[in-house]
Amino acid sequence: MSELQNLMNLLETQNFNATSDNDLMPFKRKSKNDLIKAAVLIPIIKRKNCFKVILTKRSDNLKQHPGQIAFPGGKLEKTDSSAEAAALREAYEEIGVCSSDIKILAQIATHNTITGFQISPFVARVKDTISMKIQIAEVAEIFEVPLSYLMDKSNYRIETVTWNKNKRYFYNIPYGPYYIWGATARILKGLADLR
Repeated sequence: MSELQNLMNLLETQNFNATSDNDLMPFKRKSKNDLIKAAVLIPIIKRKNCFKVILTKRSDNLKQHPGQIAFPGGKLEKTDSSAEAAALREAYEEIGVCSSDIKILAQIATHNTITGFQISPFVARVKDTISMKIQIAEVAEIFEVPLSYLMDKSNYRIETVTWNKNKRYFYNIPYGPYYIWGATARILKGLADLR
């Protein structure tokens, strides 16, 4: 059975609990009504003999989360009919993947960030033959990480920093030169926890 089929089986049998940047911290959470709605795509592609997750390194010129590793995604706009539509639109805008080349496999639990977003993540299979194109105003780089690496809980670390005079704990996943942390790491950790 392939890594992707294993993940799909897990997705079908799980009840997802919403996650938050506060999962590791005792901070008071913002009201859900105050959170900005956003959506991301967790795009999975097959390369040779393994499945990989497509991630982006955000542009250093962005106001929010510059230089961070992220899924294609962003805020819901008034023209978006749903969170899924927003994730598909953002995937096209940021990495040039058309919705016709994407099959949504599952929506997993929302993730609330400490920066005020409520993210709806969508696990998706993208066609192996796609060509991606960076939207340079938002994305500095596109790269891929093996799904098996991201599903291995031993690759996740918990780190501590002081932020606003409070200790903050967060997940990270070191991968080569990339430092995957914050909401992206927490959403991926939620998938790894399905095992």
